[in-house]
Amino acid sequence: MSRYRKFVAVVSVVATLGLLASLTTLSPTRASSHREAPLISEDPAADNTDTYAFVSPDRPDTVTLVGNWVPLEEPAGGPNFNKFGDDVKYTLNVDNDGDAVDDIVYEFRFRTSIQNQNTFLYNTGPITSLNDPDFNIRQSYSIAKVENGHRHLVASGLATPPVSIGPRSTPDYEALAASAVANLGGGGKVFAGQRDDPFYVDLGSVFDLLGLRPFNQAHLIKQPTAKGVDGVGGFNTHSIVLQVPISELTRDHQPLSGPKDPDAVIGVYAASERRQVKVLSSEGDQPRTFGRWVRVSRLGMPLVNEVVIPLGKKDRFNASDPRDDAQFGQFVLDPEPARLIPVLYPGVKVPAAPRNDIATIFLTGIPGLNQPAKVTPSEMIRLNMGIPPTPLAKQNPLGLLAGQMDGFPNGRRLIDDVTDIELRALAGGTPFTPDFNKAPNNLLSDGVQANDKPFQASFPYLATPHQGYDHVHHPLGS
Repeated sequence: MSRYRKFVAVVSVVATLGLLASLTTLSPTRASSHREAPLISEDPAADNTDTYAFVSPDRPDTVTLVGNWVPLEEPAGGPNFNKFGDDVKYTLNVDNDGDAVDDIVYEFRFRTSIQNQNTFLYNTGPITSLNDPDFNIRQSYSIAKVENGHRHLVASGLATPPVSIGPRSTPDYEALAASAVANLGGGGKVFAGQRDDPFYVDLGSVFDLLGLRPFNQAHLIKQPTAKGVDGVGGFNTHSIVLQVPISELTRDHQPLSGPKDPDAVIGVYAASERRQVKVLSSEGDQPRTFGRWVRVSRLGMPLVNEVVIPLGKKDRFNASDPRDDAQFGQFVLDPEPARLIPVLYPGVKVPAAPRNDIATIFLTGIPGLNQPAKVTPSEMIRLNMGIPPTPLAKQNPLGLLAGQMDGFPNGRRLIDDVTDIELRALAGGTPFTPDFNKAPNNLLSDGVQANDKPFQASFPYLATPHQGYDHVHHPLGS
């Protein structure tokens, strides 16, 4: 913790004033999570639920980027199981100079093929390989890299695994998933397909007037104290996982000299786009799409659009670019959840607006840790790629609050408990606001401290998806 306090200490009055000046000149943003914006909640195939960026724990010369789509995916949702949209462009976006403009974009496009049109079945027998004749509804995909405006094809014809159906249809699912991991030139890897949703949060309680079950007796409307319930537990998602050498992401494409290397910090977000025009057929044929690509979903920092941006701005937030985020600065500097905490939990005091501490975490990165030298405030995950990863067995879900320099909000690891970290930040329970860094502010929690399934030790890291035949929703938190 002492190293973290040193980083916090460098946030000077000058830096704060500079941040406020920058925020007043910003303009719109777009982001998305689990059904948090009205329009994207009606378009699950394009709904970007979460984004992760971390130095790979078993390959520290690489960075792993993860984008998840399709919120709260029911494992038993056949016969037309969830899949990537053929008419959606999925992207992983990197800003490597802090100006909130994409320097590197990885584009993913999918194509569905049906082997047998004369059956209603997703599969007509056990699927034992990616080209098994019984594997009826398949998806393949391509990857293109756009760097500084120049686009080139990285790979095409890559296969996704089937969804996890059950012991008869997918008897050795992890072997199928492993066979869908593709090696890319230059030492990269990629996987696209169904995974267990790694996000964990007590959705049922949080959206019941900001309830936190472990603190139920302190709420304005009291309920019996209880353990947290993982509202995402038992649900799957569709993931794109890309691992690339660090030198592929730096401005000069050279290895880093360490955490203080001027090229060490990147900003990351995921997004999805659709064609501007969609024409439906009266004959039941596939819709036709044309026109320019329009962004419909974006996610960098978790929970920003979900709980910070108000309803009237959410769809606009989802339709804009990071360089235009200043128009939403007022909601970060005076976040509604922070104002609600002392109302719903009488006696709990939080810092007054303007919340420069929240703007630092959400928009600029922390000086001396993961803030670019010349930063344009914007909603991205900011990762210092020069900080070595903590071994998986020693990773703490509280990330930077637990003294782990590679933990959220420096990047976002799968294990990081972003709900608890951001709850405490909103209440002022961090070293940024020392007068409020005390109980209960620095103890706030939804009571869910871990994912419902263990993560894997190697690529693609996310846990095996729940199968449709046998799964349970909402396991109790620990």
